[in-house]
Amino acid sequence: MIIWLAFLVLITIFLAIDLGVFNREAHEISYKEATKWTIGWTTLGLLFSGVIYLIYKNGMMVSPHPTTATQSAIEYLTGYIIELTLSIDNIFVIAMIFKSFRIPKKYQHRVLFWGIIGALLFRGIMIAFGVILIEKFTWTTYIFGAFLIYTAIKMAIADDDEEFDPKSSFMYKMIKKIMPVTSRIDHEKFIVKRNGLTIATPLLLALILIEFTDILFALDSIPAILGITTDPFIVFTSNIFAILGLRSMYFFVANMLDSFHYLKYSLTVILTYVGIKLILANHYHLSIGLSLLIILISILGGIYFSLKYKKEHPHEVEES
Repeated sequence: MIIWLAFLVLITIFLAIDLGVFNREAHEISYKEATKWTIGWTTLGLLFSGVIYLIYKNGMMVSPHPTTATQSAIEYLTGYIIELTLSIDNIFVIAMIFKSFRIPKKYQHRVLFWGIIGALLFRGIMIAFGVILIEKFTWTTYIFGAFLIYTAIKMAIADDDEEFDPKSSFMYKMIKKIMPVTSRIDHEKFIVKRNGLTIATPLLLALILIEFTDILFALDSIPAILGITTDPFIVFTSNIFAILGLRSMYFFVANMLDSFHYLKYSLTVILTYVGIKLILANHYHLSIGLSLLIILISILGGIYFSLKYKKEHPHEVEES
C-alpha cells in the first residue's frame, strides 16, 4: 500500500509542476517544447522499469504470480510499449475533436491536462475490474483474447478515408440534452454563466469527448496489457506513464501521423499476438521476452515500411 501511495504522490507532484510551473499561462506548445516534453516523459517511463526492478528485488511489492525482479521489469516495459503504441490511434481522434470544436492551440494543453486526471481514475477502475475477472474467472481470458483478435481484424480492414465526426457521436448528443452549449470560446473556461444558465463551452465538450474516447480505447489496451501480466501495479504504472507521455506526444506527432502509413498493421500484429497469448494462457506460457521481441519487431517494421512508402510516394503522402 505504501508503494501505491508513493507512486500516486509522485504522479501528483509531476502534474502539479507541469500545470503550476511550466504551463501556468495558456500558450501554444511549440514543436521544440513538445519534443523536449516527449523525450522527458518517455525517458521517465523507460527509467521507471529500473524502479520496478528495485521494488520487486527488495520485496517491497509481491507479484500475484511467481516471478523474478527482472521479469517484472520486462513486463512493465512490454506493457508500457504496448500502451504507448496503441495510443497512436487515440492521437488521431484527439486531433479530430480539437479540429471539430475549433479549440485554439494555446488551450489544447489545458484540455489534455484535465483529461489525464479523468484517465487516471477510469483506468484504475478498469484495471482493477479486469484483474479481478481474470483472477476469479480464468475463462475470461478467452473472451479478452477473442475481443483483441476481433479488434485487430477490424483495424486491418478499416477504411482509412473514413473520418470520425465528434459532433455525430452519442456522447455529444447526450451532453446537448443535459445542458446548453455555446460555440464561443471564453478563454480557458470550461463552463460559463449567462442569464442564470450554466453553459458548456467547446473546451468542456472536447474534454468530455476525449475522456469518452479514452475509455473506448482502454477497452483494447487494458486487455492487451493483461495478456502480458495480471500484476495490478505493473499494469497501472505502465498505463499511467504511457498516458502522461501521450499528451506531449500529441503535440509532437499530430502533424506527422499520416506519414506512418503502415503503422496500423503493426498494431494489428500486436493485438493479434496478445489475443492469441491470452487464449493460450491457461494451457501454454509464452515468455515475456518473446512478447517484447515480437512487439518491438512489429513497431520497427511498421515504421520502416511507412518511411519507405513515404520515400517512394512523396506526393501521395503530402496529399493525404
